[in-house]
Amino acid sequence: MPDFDRLETYDYTLPEELIAKEPLARRDASRLLVVRRAAGTIEHRQIAELPELLLAGDCLVVNDSRVLLARLQGVRTRTGGKWEGLYLSSDASGRWRLIGQTRGKLQPGEELAISATGFEPLRLTLIERIDEGGWLVEPLQPGSPVELLERYGQVPLPPYMDREQPTEADRERYQTTYARNPGSVAAPTAGLHFSPELLAACAARGIDRTHVTLHVGMGTFRPVSVEDVREHVMHSEWCELSTETAAKLQSVKAAGGRVVSVGTTSLRTLESAVAAAGWRAWSGETRLFIRPPYQFQAVDVLLTNFHLPKSTLLMLVSAFGGYELIREAYREAVSERYRFFSYGDAMLVL
Repeated sequence: MPDFDRLETYDYTLPEELIAKEPLARRDASRLLVVRRAAGTIEHRQIAELPELLLAGDCLVVNDSRVLLARLQGVRTRTGGKWEGLYLSSDASGRWRLIGQTRGKLQPGEELAISATGFEPLRLTLIERIDEGGWLVEPLQPGSPVELLERYGQVPLPPYMDREQPTEADRERYQTTYARNPGSVAAPTAGLHFSPELLAACAARGIDRTHVTLHVGMGTFRPVSVEDVREHVMHSEWCELSTETAAKLQSVKAAGGRVVSVGTTSLRTLESAVAAAGWRAWSGETRLFIRPPYQFQAVDVLLTNFHLPKSTLLMLVSAFGGYELIREAYREAVSERYRFFSYGDAMLVL
């Protein structure tokens, strides 16, 4: 019996060359590993076959959060030294929360300047240091965070892509086709597989679709640093289940359909909301840490990508699919040379 409280339980060996650093030419060209929990079987399919793997009356639940152009590159105006950072959030007074790196030690009152072609540089004044190496800063230009980031920011690709600069293709492909609510600093990656054609094929099959919102934070990439995972402090993310979506999913369940979560972010939203309020509207910060053993209340089927070793996302998938079966699925995915992480292939857990 594996010790679900030990971090090493969620480790696996991943060859570097299986990490997808570029998207495929088509969103719906990815491979799909199908895990059937009841039968304990694994199949090799294509994401384009998803409509025939689901049933009429099922309902896809997608995360409609839009990725901000949150990566910032600039200089310290006092020294001219390079600075690179990531926008995280803003408060009611318009101040931003950032993390960043530079040579030397930043000081309160110091100024950062971020350039963009055709515009005056964006100047950010450092107010105070906050938790986990972040800073509270004040932008000196007028405009909402979304407006300013659209002008001065870049696509916040994950560090493991080792990309010096994001490309124009990344602006489109590191965003779901249905994204509409700005707020994430990383993509809800299971949704990246859905082209308009694949969504239409699901609808033609009688598979409904609705949405939740969870703004993905940088905690998605933060490694678990404790050997006893019970001591891990889970990151907080804002999410929302609307009245309309709650009612629709309740009806789906009542009619015998299945709630199909597109991604771990949709799953985390649904499980947080239903635990807090039942099938009713709910919004707020969630710190829900899903790992084995966990009793799922909301989600019946999960579509997800392949996740980093020792990550909280792998723990979540292990809880949903069953630890041994998911471990075997990952071994199979490595053996068959599936593509891993954000731009990688997908897994359907039925």
